[in-house]
Amino acid sequence: MKIESYRFGEIIIDGIRYTKDLKIIKGKTFDNWLRSKGHTLQLDDILDVVAAKPSTLIVGTGAYGRMVVKPGLSEKLESKGIRIEALPTESAIQRFSELASLLGHEDVAIALHLTC
Repeated sequence: MKIESYRFGEIIIDGIRYTKDLKIIKGKTFDNWLRSKGHTLQLDDILDVVAAKPSTLIVGTGAYGRMVVKPGLSEKLESKGIRIEALPTESAIQRFSELASLLGHEDVAIALHLTC
């Protein structure tokens, strides 16, 4: 799996163009990801990630970092053995690529907000 490019509102993964928020879990892309509270990431929005049990979840908070992680979510994930890193989307993609090359796609997930 290769994330080829990202710009505001668009990401290209393995030659496929996506224009909606998405998650990559165990090397598979799940597009058209919606959060129940818009720009706030909460546990219910990532239950599939929790079920997959990666060691790390990278969160792309948008080009300008507008999406926020709900207070307490990091602690909930850590209690399940999942470390979370929230970064603006471009930085999140770089971090995901780094960790995936070190740990493998099975052990690192990413949830990306592609716009603001």
